[in-house]
This record gives sequence, structure tokens and C-alpha cells, in this order.
Amino acid sequence: QVELVESGGGSVQAGGSLRLSCAASGYSYSTNCMGWFRQAPGKPREGVVGLDRVANTAVYGDSVKGRFTVSQDNAKNTVYLQMNSLKPEDTAIYYCASSARCASGYPRTDSLGYWGQGTQVTVSS
Repeated sequence: QVELVESGGGSVQAGGSLRLSCAASGYSYSTNCMGWFRQAPGKPREGVVGLDRVANTAVYGDSVKGRFTVSQDNAKNTVYLQMNSLKPEDTAIYYCASSARCASGYPRTDSLGYWGQGTQVTVSS
């Protein structure tokens, strides 16, 4: 089993920055691929970033490219999402996810994936 614990959400004005953290514990093989998804009210879930931790390669959603950066600290088994130049449309609940392998660059979202509890990010104009 895998436990993902997120932190770092909050409220910020447009143009500001936040950093999300996702600390993983449990079966390490199931965290070879980690990433973030987000969901705003009334909208479908959206892939934000996927990180292949073994290859150290990342894919980003088109709406966040150039503004968000993912990084990892293997010693802490933690993945970070640095979010800069935040926009009101970035407002959503952000979920950390993991799986043994990536699917199209992102953690799997089926029964083979794991999820954190979610953290709210609110960007005001």
C-alpha cells in the first residue's frame, strides 16, 4: 500500500506562487510515477504534471507549461510542485497521485493508482 500526504495549498493573489508537497510512504515501487491532477468545480479532472521518477522526466499540462515545475527529493520520498504566475483559473483541488508506471506520462488513474487527500488552491484576481 501507498500513502500520499499533500501539503502546501492555500490562497494567493494572481501572479503569486505556491509550492505543493507530496510525501509518499509505503511500497516504493508504486511511486515510480508520481504527479498532480486538479479538479475545479463543474470541470473534469485535469492532468497537471506527471513525473517518471526513474527516468527523471516530466510532462506538463498545456495550461501550466512554463509556470509550474515539478521536482523530487528521493531522500525524503517527496515530490514538489512549484507553481508560479498563478492565475484565477488555476483554482482547484490538487491531488497527488502515484503508480508503478506512468500512462501517457501521468500516474495511472485506475485501480492501480494511488491518491492523496487533495489540497485546495485558490487564486484570487
